[in-house]
Amino acid sequence: MIQMIKDLIIRNWQLKLLALFLSLVLWIVLIPEEKTFAEKNLNINLELTNLPQDVEVVEKPESTINLKVRARKRVLSELTPETFLAQLDMSKATIYQQEYPLDATLIKTPPNVEIISFSPVYVHVKLEKTRKIEMEVVPTIISRPPEGYRIIKVEVTPSKVMVSGPQSKIHPRDKVITSPIDASLLTESTSFEVDLILPRPELRLLALYPRARVNIVIEKKENGSSTAGSRKPQKKSLDYEFLSF
Repeated sequence: MIQMIKDLIIRNWQLKLLALFLSLVLWIVLIPEEKTFAEKNLNINLELTNLPQDVEVVEKPESTINLKVRARKRVLSELTPETFLAQLDMSKATIYQQEYPLDATLIKTPPNVEIISFSPVYVHVKLEKTRKIEMEVVPTIISRPPEGYRIIKVEVTPSKVMVSGPQSKIHPRDKVITSPIDASLLTESTSFEVDLILPRPELRLLALYPRARVNIVIEKKENGSSTAGSRKPQKKSLDYEFLSF
């Protein structure tokens, strides 16, 4: 009996092996692509969400996560970084914690996509308390009026604005300046609508209208004096910032 089974297996073994090989090739060729799986690496963006209102991010984490996923080939070919969403919930963050763990649950994937691995598993985020302060608005004047004219007064509205930002980015002598105003052609009093420029990019202007109105009062000189006769203009060196080019 055993000898009969052995003879059955060995008989025409070359043909049987060839048949097995052909069956394997046909299976690989004819199997639908949607039933085969593969892996893919992607770099997706990491977002910080639900930051407490009284804190500021001063050192941001790595902006991307290296992700390795597995899915059917048809699905895999359609995957892009935009089809994933990675969000780190910062609702319980404090200024005393700087390392935050990442896990697969914070990554939202399309259906039928499996996360194999990702990195990093920790991110560094430094927070600071938010500070609000009222800063003086200082107009910026470029050049002087033409020969025979002088600036006797510069007014700005508003004269002060509220600014907020990280504590370490607000300094005692900080001021908000305006976009430059060229006075080289001014021969009469003129008003300008100008932008407000914060001392540092990390700061924010707490105003509905981020512009100011600057009124420059020009006076004509006559024989070395002003048209106001003996009246002398008061010197107000802090009224505006003068830039000479």
